[in-house]
Amino acid sequence: MDAIDIDDLVHAATGAPLRRLTAPDGTHWFPVVDVAKRLGYAGTREALRTVTLPEECLAAARELGGGEVGGTGYPGRSTGIRASTRMVSLEGLVQLVGACRRPEAGPFRAWTAGVVAAVQRYGGYGLEPSPVHAGFLLPPELVDVLVRLEGRFDEQAVAYVEHTEYAELLRETRQSLSRVADSLERLAVPRQRTGAAVALTPQELVESWAITGDMRTVASCLAPALVRGGVRYRPQDVTRRTGLSGERVRDCVRLLLERGCMREVGTPAPDGTRIYVLP
Repeated sequence: MDAIDIDDLVHAATGAPLRRLTAPDGTHWFPVVDVAKRLGYAGTREALRTVTLPEECLAAARELGGGEVGGTGYPGRSTGIRASTRMVSLEGLVQLVGACRRPEAGPFRAWTAGVVAAVQRYGGYGLEPSPVHAGFLLPPELVDVLVRLEGRFDEQAVAYVEHTEYAELLRETRQSLSRVADSLERLAVPRQRTGAAVALTPQELVESWAITGDMRTVASCLAPALVRGGVRYRPQDVTRRTGLSGERVRDCVRLLLERGCMREVGTPAPDGTRIYVLP
């Protein structure tokens, strides 16, 4: 039997009862998610980042099999403690309380400090018997039910927070996609003046212009995009594909414009990109 009732100790440390698992060796373990919530941590990750606990202070519930959960048989499916639930030992719980900055944890920190000081000075710490008022005691079965119900509520609250965060992520993603779509729409090549589709192939288009030499080379480079609705033109792109100099490419494009083979729409982009469509 424990010298101090574990539920009383936990209530004094955290201000509320916690679901627990008592291992066969008598050690008590608690769900990290419950401890983090009661001590005001944002979540289990923040709690375990705040305090670097030894490995022996953490374990999965399945590793503590054969014990008791809140006074009932393990595994504690009725308590909401799954086999994969991450658990923290009483020693780890005390360390998390020590790092907690909530005012409610102050009395327990002061008490633990007094225990350490007494052990250092006297070699031990004595407990004074406390009178028990039977009129205020709840049956253990009722206490277990209350703890289980509270544990289920806590898990549902965590699930609700996760669902809310996921919904917020979806909303932000939808807004981002909408902005991308707007940007793409602004960058889209304007439609041709005529609504009729161009029936010519790129080769037929170049042949219809009756041009030769470098002009034909440049036109052949631009024609595939022109028959599809428009071409985004940068001299360096055409130079790279044709091997002609940038100056010669610009001269050929200017001549194609002067002959009415194509026309420019919009204004040049900051990087020099121009948009050409069929007349």
